[in-house]
Amino acid sequence: MFIQTESTPNPATLKFLPGETVLGRGTADLPDAESAQKSPLGRRIFAVPGVTGVFLGSDFVTVTKGADVEWDHIKPAILGAVMDHFQSGDPVMLDAGAAPSAHAAHDGEDAAIVEQIKELLDTRVRPAVAQDGGDITFHGFDRGVVYLHMQGACAGCPSSTLTLKMGIENLLRHYIPEVTEVRPVAA
Repeated sequence: MFIQTESTPNPATLKFLPGETVLGRGTADLPDAESAQKSPLGRRIFAVPGVTGVFLGSDFVTVTKGADVEWDHIKPAILGAVMDHFQSGDPVMLDAGAAPSAHAAHDGEDAAIVEQIKELLDTRVRPAVAQDGGDITFHGFDRGVVYLHMQGACAGCPSSTLTLKMGIENLLRHYIPEVTEVRPVAA
């Protein structure tokens, strides 16, 4: 098994491409070892000292490290954990029926606007950030302000604020006049 790695705009995060389906559809954000209990793959990766976050995508795994460790020291162990997992035959997630991470539901008078926002996120934004090992999902819309949840390589990335304001906010404001601002939210 050959696992490729790619750098991301976030220097604390690397993208691992095992050459096999990871989740297929959806994503799973495992921001700590406790949340990784639902994922045998996540547990294996969190067993590597220095790992602070794991994000699972359709065909990739994004791993975030702490500031006190270097990639040269932990990358081989992470590669080993990913390889061991895929050779074990264990599922990536224990509850295969669990809903993948996606947009928050939104009912109300703004439903048509919210559907437009989600459509733009799905067609223009999410594919681009997935290339960088992350995901951005809709969290809410209130009085012109769109709230987005940033995951994987996007969470904590030094350029995420610029991406959010200059890229996503400008895109949404261009196509949806009711949008006045975009703000990030914590999980």
